[in-house]
Amino acid sequence: MENLKQPIMGSKGADIVGPRNPEIELQNPDIFLPPATDKGGIPNLKFPFAMAHNRLEDGGWAREVTCREMGALKELAIVNMRLPPGVVREMHWHKEAEWAYVLKGKVRFYLMDDQRQTLIEDLEPGDLWFAPAGFPHAIQGLEEGTEFVLVFNDGNFSENQTLLVTELFAHVPLEVLAKNFGVPEAAFANIPSHEKYIFRQPVPPPLEQVRRDLGAVSFTDKYVFRASTTPPTAYPGGATQVIDSRNFSVTTLAALIIDLEPGGMREIHWHPDADELQYYISGKARMTVFDAVDNARTFDFVPGDVGYVPRTLAHYIENIGDEPVRVINVFHTGQYKDISFNNWLALTPAHLVKGHLEVDDQFISHLRKTRQPVVKNNR
Repeated sequence: MENLKQPIMGSKGADIVGPRNPEIELQNPDIFLPPATDKGGIPNLKFPFAMAHNRLEDGGWAREVTCREMGALKELAIVNMRLPPGVVREMHWHKEAEWAYVLKGKVRFYLMDDQRQTLIEDLEPGDLWFAPAGFPHAIQGLEEGTEFVLVFNDGNFSENQTLLVTELFAHVPLEVLAKNFGVPEAAFANIPSHEKYIFRQPVPPPLEQVRRDLGAVSFTDKYVFRASTTPPTAYPGGATQVIDSRNFSVTTLAALIIDLEPGGMREIHWHPDADELQYYISGKARMTVFDAVDNARTFDFVPGDVGYVPRTLAHYIENIGDEPVRVINVFHTGQYKDISFNNWLALTPAHLVKGHLEVDDQFISHLRKTRQPVVKNNR
């Protein structure tokens, strides 16, 4: 305990003499000992999946971070799910739209849209799918199983309140089911009386065989985006990839995938029209969020953490570790937009910038008029 840091900065603060949680302190150094620039009462904008309730099911699990876990989540919620080989996320649909990113393994995604088009596709790490609200779909782990995250366009969403095929059957009178499907009531003698949600099945046959067995149906692939084979845009310090309705026409949620080299930083910016939900996949990062009036708070992130930034609030994401950072940012808008702090100053007359900030010509000469969302330390 003697070697632990104390919340002391110069003449401010004092040592802790009561109980401590060193592990939490070490993961959150900028909350435990905030930068001098932090001030005010910005709410908590971080929640680790490690503290989210895990729903254990037959062969798999699911956990979620919603406004119940982090009150700031107004527009978006996120789910993390694991399906080992063959395990199925039951056929279902949502009142909300579902945006998905494959983290590990291989997964088969099934969907039918309002035009009776069928999608059956196998996806790999880095690939995406999108299920519009009301479109029925299912998910299944392939030979090596899968893990993925799902983002929904409502902070009140809960994965525990989806519309399930088993529950629909269980809550329709048998005579109505018989009339609907044109079979005797005895055909439904063994239907489940409760949801399956996540359950074991054999690994499905090869994709082409499954499609062939369906016969003459109209197939589509427009609800998936193979980001794993789409190169990002490289910048000094890292790279970014924008996925929105301009290159993935069906989506109503935009995404920015960010890779930061050690020392790299997603520049100071804000988003004019949408909240930002972050999911950290690798590395160690920190973020300061600025709000009116005279408010700022700094957060630290490790893999599995969820971050959130309300619309119009200025922030950055900095790689503070020795390993690359990958973070997914998802937005409640069809088209990605941001405002660069650097670009704003560069595209403002120099005399006005100097008058506000009392800076010199050297600073003005380093301002950048071109887009560069990632920067690195050039000192």
